[in-house]
Amino acid sequence: MEYNFDEIIPRRNTKSYKWDSAADEGVLPMWVADMDFRTAPPIVNALLMRVQHGIFGYTKVPDSYFEAVKDWFFRRHGFNINTDWILYTTGVVPALSVIILAITKPRDKIIVQTPVYNCFFSSIRNNRCEIVNNNLIYSNGNYDIDFDDLEQKASDPDAKLLQLCNPHNPTGRVWTYDELKKLGDLCLKYNVLVVSDEIHCDLVYSGHKHIPFASISEQFANGSVTCIAPSKTFNLAGLQVANILAADPVVRQKIDKALNINEVCEISPFAVEATIAAYSHPRSEEWFNQLITYLWDNYQLVLRFFEDHLPQFRITPLQATYLVWIDCSSLKISSRDFSTLLLKRGKIWLNEGTIYGDAGEGFIRLNIACSRILLREGLDRFKQIVETQFIV
Repeated sequence: MEYNFDEIIPRRNTKSYKWDSAADEGVLPMWVADMDFRTAPPIVNALLMRVQHGIFGYTKVPDSYFEAVKDWFFRRHGFNINTDWILYTTGVVPALSVIILAITKPRDKIIVQTPVYNCFFSSIRNNRCEIVNNNLIYSNGNYDIDFDDLEQKASDPDAKLLQLCNPHNPTGRVWTYDELKKLGDLCLKYNVLVVSDEIHCDLVYSGHKHIPFASISEQFANGSVTCIAPSKTFNLAGLQVANILAADPVVRQKIDKALNINEVCEISPFAVEATIAAYSHPRSEEWFNQLITYLWDNYQLVLRFFEDHLPQFRITPLQATYLVWIDCSSLKISSRDFSTLLLKRGKIWLNEGTIYGDAGEGFIRLNIACSRILLREGLDRFKQIVETQFIV
């Protein structure tokens, strides 16, 4: 079956955080990481059936939920997950906060590899821990891990966690086996727990392979905690569901206790039904495979557009996610001022690079998970602002 990702589905006035946050209805939102595509039909059908039942009481998570999660990750990533490892919760961000609460104490140090997903910072601050930046190395348009700096930071006895973004948001990097192995060996050496956010793990393009950090070895599994969710893969963020994978029983018990303390230890009946339908129905997987092709073609459109019209901007190679990281430093203007200009004058909303840390200065992030018509419109607005507001 062919799925129509070109269809424009109106989202304004649907209580959409992405579309209804701007007061001006003329703004084209290409910022927050959700997609403008209707999710896979089996998921919609499963939710409709649950609604028709008409009773929405407290939910018991069935064995089929855990089996669906395990089967998907084994089939797609060769990752053999034990049922006992899985703790469900309401989202990856609550999961990150809960893990920090469970494992650290105030003033402990947590390493992040900036520029990185902005909620990493808030989850650390909210638990009164200290952020330690292991800035990625940006060279010739690509990003790599600074292992010398990482060892220096990890060797600090106060460093207790490293928050790994795998694949990386916002740069779109897919970390290789060798990179993950080197990172993991350093963290084991200095007894630093790796917390791997793998929410974008399915959104990986041809030529690259997602390697779950915990799949590398038993030592890595026991020295890490992994956060996963169907939300990015199937556009289900609003259903509030994620899973924490903790192989070490002592760590898992601490996290389970923290989930209960924070009251994020239950999920809704809709989250259960959607997750099972997403991970277990063949047509959901068919839908996703076609989605990946569409997203890649969108990225190719972005590359051609900038090459033809705005060659002074450098596009970071996209290996994963639907978030394009654009180097706009040639404009000699701050990321905040440029994104503000795009919003106010061009009515296009992108993320400024500095929300991902100081290492994001000079960059902006573009969400390309939309119909090609809307993507072209956004690119045209971008081009118009650059041509009318800057001497290039």
